[in-house]
Amino acid sequence: MATAPSSLHPLHQDFLCPKYPRLYHNSQFRTPRLRRRPTGTGRPPSRFPSFAIRASSVVTLPPEWKSSTEESESSGVELLACPVCYEPLIRKGPPGLNLQAIYRSAFKCKKCDKSYSSKDIYLDLTVIAGLKEYVEVKPVGTELFRSPLVSFLYERGWRQNFNRSGFPGIDEEFKIAQDYFKSAEGGVLLDVSCGSGLFSRKFAKSGTYSGVVALDFSENMLRQCYDFLKKDPTLLATNLALVRADVSRLPFPSGSIGAVHAGAALHCWPSPSNAIAEISRILRSGGIFVGTTFLRYTSSTPWILRPLRERALQDYSYLTEEEIEDLCTSSGLINYSSEVQQSFIMFSAQKP
Repeated sequence: MATAPSSLHPLHQDFLCPKYPRLYHNSQFRTPRLRRRPTGTGRPPSRFPSFAIRASSVVTLPPEWKSSTEESESSGVELLACPVCYEPLIRKGPPGLNLQAIYRSAFKCKKCDKSYSSKDIYLDLTVIAGLKEYVEVKPVGTELFRSPLVSFLYERGWRQNFNRSGFPGIDEEFKIAQDYFKSAEGGVLLDVSCGSGLFSRKFAKSGTYSGVVALDFSENMLRQCYDFLKKDPTLLATNLALVRADVSRLPFPSGSIGAVHAGAALHCWPSPSNAIAEISRILRSGGIFVGTTFLRYTSSTPWILRPLRERALQDYSYLTEEEIEDLCTSSGLINYSSEVQQSFIMFSAQKP
């Protein structure tokens, strides 16, 4: 994610790039009325300096997690898969989609002969996991959220200021998403690009799903997520897993997930088309995909301003309503619908 070009006048930056609002200590937000538009049935080096404020780099684990137990290969088909070949992983350790079970387990792909470990409390299922020589630097939009400072600030003012661009607020966004996910209740929900786990925690605490996977590419976001989880002991006991993975290479077998949520995420993805195709691949028949993002412009944006926004945002994944629908339908999803308010859009689509 990147800010507006520095050549723009400061007064124009919030207008052109609403996802980077300035932080205010006493901002007051109102929940706007939404307009619904149904339309169909090895860690690389950071580019950012170190900061005094940061997500915990040393994870403190509950003592009982560290106790040694006899490891045994869990029975049944593993939900987690190898990001290289998509074959279900073999687990050595206690079964379960929860933090303790995954931390005490070892995972290996029988086909690729590659092992994956749960370090820093999250399970690293990226293609580059464990590499010693090769390092990979992602686009600036991805690298920004690997910054310890941004991870720390995300729930401490950064995300709340999205309301200035039409986002209705966390509680209202969660309520609308839950309405979309009605048919997916009782299954596994994947929260991609989960950030600090703002919605992951809400989904897990609702008790609506058999398991919740909080997935992000940012190591610091996942550490920040765990810091928040530690403050609520009831969440540590829920079926909530922390997984590091690339949204364009999701570590799940095809047709295995009932619900996918992507909150304020699509505009951060290097390739939205690859990401949505991957989401479509892992959704089971009848599965639901719900996402929110910032629009490049809407039908109400004056024509005279559209070319300016096009030029200013051409290097980022700000899409239009029509482009988002096109990506979903071209990836095989149906029953697309959306709700729009200012630059905010919440959209939903279903796997046939």
